[in-house]
Amino acid sequence: MQFGRFTFRLTGFRKLLILFVLIAVGAALWRFAFGLGSVTNLSDEWPWGLWIGFDLLCGIALAGGGFSTALIVHVLHKDKYLPIARAALLTSLIGYIISMVSLFLDIGRWFNFWRPFFFWGFHSVLFEVFWCISLYTTVQVLEFGEIFFEKINFPGLQKIIKAMLPFLLILGIVLPSLHQSSLGSLYIVAVDRLYPLWWSQIIPFFFVWSAFFLGPAMVTVEGTLAARAYGREPELPVFASMTKITLVMLIIYLIVKIADLVYRGVLSMAFNGSFESNMFLIEMIVFIILPIIMYAMPSVRNKLGGVLTASILVVVGVIFNRMNVVFTGMAQATGGSYFPSIWEWALTIGMWSGLVLVYCFVVENFPILPKEEHAHGSGHSVGAGFHA
Repeated sequence: MQFGRFTFRLTGFRKLLILFVLIAVGAALWRFAFGLGSVTNLSDEWPWGLWIGFDLLCGIALAGGGFSTALIVHVLHKDKYLPIARAALLTSLIGYIISMVSLFLDIGRWFNFWRPFFFWGFHSVLFEVFWCISLYTTVQVLEFGEIFFEKINFPGLQKIIKAMLPFLLILGIVLPSLHQSSLGSLYIVAVDRLYPLWWSQIIPFFFVWSAFFLGPAMVTVEGTLAARAYGREPELPVFASMTKITLVMLIIYLIVKIADLVYRGVLSMAFNGSFESNMFLIEMIVFIILPIIMYAMPSVRNKLGGVLTASILVVVGVIFNRMNVVFTGMAQATGGSYFPSIWEWALTIGMWSGLVLVYCFVVENFPILPKEEHAHGSGHSVGAGFHA
């Protein structure tokens, strides 16, 4: 398909994704017309469900590659990571947009979405989260402006954006650090409700720290998938080097987590055989300790299959942690039961399908991937698109 100077290849897989998006749009319109109860299984006992637990909390964590890569490249001046910086920014930007959409869907009276902009609740953690996410999404849009105006050849605006970049980069590191930790702060008040293996006074640290070490792992997974889809060689040296950062941060996370459990006298609860303890052990052994071992072995880290497998474990592990906090850790105190309705699943699948479609469109029409990687022959151009 041709849209002026832009192109978009319609494959069978992409048509399926478009169908998922259209179903989600229809479900969203129904939800706005008839309320949350018409499409969700939420209740007074379970006010936060799939859209908050996965699309918001996990989506923002998965989008952490943007601010962690920005810190590594532009603050620590690790220029060898520049080839993956733009792709990380794109993934982060789309992820944050999905998080904003999911938050909008979950607002009971959605027509009052504008109120936090004018009625400031200074003492509310959610108010701080809302403003930080909104501002950071705006910052990322402005940062992407450099790439956009590079494509459409608007040197005047491109020059303005470049002049703003240092300030935007500072905001792009500070703001996500604030709201990633604030998402954890939401659960500090749940001291008598969140299971002690996950509740902690330093849960904000665990949230922001895990979002940061997730960044290199997410970049590795996303970069490998993009390379395979577009017939490029994966940036293996970059991935292997970045995961050393994840390794150190995983070790610190594990040490602090154990020290916190010991300090609060609840370490023994990890071995009491309950459902919560088993889920906690899976989280720590499979998704923290195992990746540490894999990343620490050069024979694993320097091979694409090894570094990709370990990175997938880290990505899934952070999702697993957020799901444990939102659902597993709260189930005993909350009572009742909750499982997402088919329409909740449809909206989530539709949003993430939209993410893939937007990523494909942007990568194929803007200078996101390294120039030397754009093609390896006539059959492997960026415009080739997904063939699934």
